[in-house]
Amino acid sequence: MNPLRIGNFSGFYGDRSAALREMLTGGEVDVLTGDYLAELTMLILARDRLKDPSAGYARTFPRQLEDCLGLARERGVRIVTNAGGLDPAGLAGEIRRLADRLGIPVRVAHVEGDDLTAAHPGTLAAHAYLGGFGIAECLRAGADVVVTGRVTDAALVTGPAAAHFGWRPDDHDALAGAVVAGHVLECGTQATGGNYAFFTEGDVRRPGFPLAEIHADGSSVITKHPGTGGFVDVGTVTAQLLYETGGARYAGPDVTARLDTVRLGPEGPDRVRIEGVRGEAPPPTLKVGLNRLGGFRNEVVFVLTGLGIEAKAALVREQLADALAKSPPREVRWELVRTDRADADTEETASALLRLVVRDPDQRVVGRALSGAAVELALASYPGFHVLAPPGKGAPYGVFEEVYVPYVGAAHVAVLHDGRRIPVPPPRHTRPLAAVPDPPLPEPLPPGPTRRAPLGLVVGARSGDKGGNANVGVWARSEDAWRWLAHTLTTDAFRRLIPESRDLPVTRHLLPNLRAVNFVVEGILGAGVAAQARFDPQAKALGEWLRSRHLDIPEALL
Repeated sequence: MNPLRIGNFSGFYGDRSAALREMLTGGEVDVLTGDYLAELTMLILARDRLKDPSAGYARTFPRQLEDCLGLARERGVRIVTNAGGLDPAGLAGEIRRLADRLGIPVRVAHVEGDDLTAAHPGTLAAHAYLGGFGIAECLRAGADVVVTGRVTDAALVTGPAAAHFGWRPDDHDALAGAVVAGHVLECGTQATGGNYAFFTEGDVRRPGFPLAEIHADGSSVITKHPGTGGFVDVGTVTAQLLYETGGARYAGPDVTARLDTVRLGPEGPDRVRIEGVRGEAPPPTLKVGLNRLGGFRNEVVFVLTGLGIEAKAALVREQLADALAKSPPREVRWELVRTDRADADTEETASALLRLVVRDPDQRVVGRALSGAAVELALASYPGFHVLAPPGKGAPYGVFEEVYVPYVGAAHVAVLHDGRRIPVPPPRHTRPLAAVPDPPLPEPLPPGPTRRAPLGLVVGARSGDKGGNANVGVWARSEDAWRWLAHTLTTDAFRRLIPESRDLPVTRHLLPNLRAVNFVVEGILGAGVAAQARFDPQAKALGEWLRSRHLDIPEALL
């Protein structure tokens, strides 16, 4: 049987609008997937829906489709997307109206059952992460466009693959292979050189979007359309495999994929084969993402220039102490960022930033009283006083939490293009998650001379967020570098290099097939990205910070 060619045209809400047309015209493809949802996106859509009950889905997708629906129909390309957000039925209806207006006969189906908000009072949005078999039912019934709400990102690939190859829920190995391919595709151009540690090795000014050629056994080849920008190699695929993952077991509602069984290998220019993936029964419960308002937040960034940076910062903190004491916010956080340099030749490089962030359930506590107190210092504080932007009245921030419910708690339903409703049963077999014992370490490198140098000269890294936790995947590009990395970058070494993690739980997972170690740092992001608890609230650059840290590296690797 020929492979199923599944491409991606969106990795987030706001991705390149021209990508759908680029993927339709750039080469052969059978199914195109668009991933629009993230933890933060669900909160954004929920707040949109508060203002307008007809909102709740990705408004950019219908505009993309208006330009490309006829082309997709003409080429026989099916489209599967989670752009339905909080209202997949509403988006499906809009697409039907669009198709009628354009005179294009298309069959539109959708998947529902993920919305559990009513069962979780106090949340703006509570949505279960459904699997791909609802999508498969829609496609088996002949749908040209399938719209979902909150499904796992990989479900956009497992669904079409299960429909095409006739996989059943117990085909764990094949499903796990598709999950791995889906995880590589889900973030679009991150698999083709975007956000890549070694980005200088190719032309990444406008990377093409990725494509997976999936085979009946679940193995796949990751590639891209000929002539598009960026590049695909074992490194770009490894980086994306490590993104936002934890241990060797990568759990989902369709299957638990064993990342420690993944084998990668080059198969020509811009082609990487994924094979050997083993799967296990999914866990006995379904993940539900809860989004709620956590309160209100305000921020002031003071610019401190020239001499006496520490003394200037101390003066501001003393001057604002009274304003903060009158009605103390629940949380007050000061950060002094030393971006200044001595004898700088520009004012900007002579300046440091003092950041004040306050949070409280009451908007008045973080609002005008605080911002007014900060503004009143304009002529009465340190020399050269100014701020990056005038403080406001305080803005709401969100909190993300995940809980787990029985599968029967979510009525997973495929709503076909003819209106029929097909219930999707829960998995017949489940398996509780358990940590995989660490594999044996490779032989260490023989002793030799070392040089103090940045870690990133010999390894790549990619990092991301999962709720309040962050992961940092670090991989080596040679066997010798892996032997050194596995012995050197322990959890204690990680804590020394990333001081923020010193008082937090840090877990290291070894993935020898990928020559990688994956660190999970619990709680470093507070209550999630919407809470904006740190400078880099999604930990996007945490891996690059780690790569910039210096340690003793064998000269044979440099």
